[in-house]
Amino acid sequence: MIVFVDDSGDPGFKVGKGSSAVFVVALVIFDDPLDAEETALKIKKLRRTMKLKDEHEFRFNKCRQYFRCKFLSSVSDSKFRIRAIVMRKNKIYSPQLRTAKESFYRYTIKTVLKYSAGKISNAKIKLDGRGDRRFKKAFSIYLRRELNLSGDRVFKDLKFVDSKKNVLIQLADMVAVAIHRSYYSDKSDRNLYRNLILGRIENEWKFR
Repeated sequence: MIVFVDDSGDPGFKVGKGSSAVFVVALVIFDDPLDAEETALKIKKLRRTMKLKDEHEFRFNKCRQYFRCKFLSSVSDSKFRIRAIVMRKNKIYSPQLRTAKESFYRYTIKTVLKYSAGKISNAKIKLDGRGDRRFKKAFSIYLRRELNLSGDRVFKDLKFVDSKKNVLIQLADMVAVAIHRSYYSDKSDRNLYRNLILGRIENEWKFR
């Protein structure tokens, strides 16, 4: 099992002063490595079809609507599962989470990985390689402590990868933002992208 993780929105709580009202973490889960390879190949072929450079990085917020739809449509029948957690910040009351961005960020990722009803187990986890070395090391220790010290191991391997070189992290980005966008009623295309991947969504947890 391989799980690609990315987020959309920001972990800050200054809503009204630039922070997003919603924070989403999305997991793109492949139960078979061959399915991951086939999906990656589809995305690479799409770049060629669209006459983009081989090093082109698909990022939702850097694409026009046409590119977003082509990308999500091209993988809509691929064999992967999506699990997501939606954190509506007006539903979060913990002072620790509301005042410490790093705590909120890592808590959200831990929560969506941990409470999967057994759907995630002994996985290889790939995260977008943002953050400095100190953050990555502390985050890895936190996840191992929170997810692997009980009876069942949620993951057996965790790596931070460069999204510019990994098209499946790019897929996780597109999925995360597609779901995030659907929570904003002022967006005319709010449901357009989410509907393209609806058949792949196994669970969309609106956290309370």
